[in-house]
Amino acid sequence: MLDATTAAMAQSIQSLHAATFAGFEPLQPPAPTTNDPVYVAALHACSQLGFIAHDAECLARAWLAQSTRTGQFDAALWPSDPRDFGLQTTPRASAFVTCPQALGLYAVLPDANWVGRMARAGVPTVQLRYKSEDAVAIAQEVRKAVAAVAGTPALLFINDHWREAIAAGAYGVHLGQEDLDALTHEELQTLRCSGLRLGVSTHGYAEMVRADAVGPSYIAMGAVFPTTLKKMATAPQGLGRLAAYAKLMKSYPQVAIGGIGQDQFAEVLATGVGSIAVVRALVNADQPEEAAASLMAAMRG
Repeated sequence: MLDATTAAMAQSIQSLHAATFAGFEPLQPPAPTTNDPVYVAALHACSQLGFIAHDAECLARAWLAQSTRTGQFDAALWPSDPRDFGLQTTPRASAFVTCPQALGLYAVLPDANWVGRMARAGVPTVQLRYKSEDAVAIAQEVRKAVAAVAGTPALLFINDHWREAIAAGAYGVHLGQEDLDALTHEELQTLRCSGLRLGVSTHGYAEMVRADAVGPSYIAMGAVFPTTLKKMATAPQGLGRLAAYAKLMKSYPQVAIGGIGQDQFAEVLATGVGSIAVVRALVNADQPEEAAASLMAAMRG
């Protein structure tokens, strides 16, 4: 039970931001780790707005830091200052090699043939997401993908298979949160020293803070809309959350991903992200090259 003052603060936060973060079921707040009224109010409000426990906790701590830094509690001021989340200051002490701030259309593709086809069609950023348990086949497919983009300006990221990406001389690698967490300190240093760019998937505030700790080359944020491509650990984030994430992480190149069709490009780009990743919009298209041209035109507005 909240005291009257804390309850009023929580209600103010919730009512002022309900429209921005509409569409999520209220959740039970996690146990507070401090009794500060700003923290407790924000923890309850963010839980009522549908943020899962570790994101509500992350936001509550940011709200407390913001109030301490500014010397006042402002329910209308949603936290968006990197300092309040403990993000690295720029230039970052720990960081991977940079990549373009706007990666443009980002095609996530199942094999090297698709990678080459979309690179030749002019897609600026491509990712090989090759699923196999065969180590030899994986290494071969990564090498084929690197060869497939040769002579094109396409930037090639390899999903998951970072050792093979290093060996083949890819432009970069993309890792999910679990893959990032599984790296030892030595493996992370090997990857950083290789010169490969690193992209990291995130699904909310806590994961963005975790990703920032390693200073990736770009941050992927999603899933923005419902997608059937794979089982998602979190609910679709929606445009309101995407805009808040983009504001917080504006010093990074950002990629929006998850269920995004061409009709939604304008509203997704309006959040401030510089790249949109697509899968089905290309691989399921009757004319993939024509679809790529249309999507790239939509990226240009």
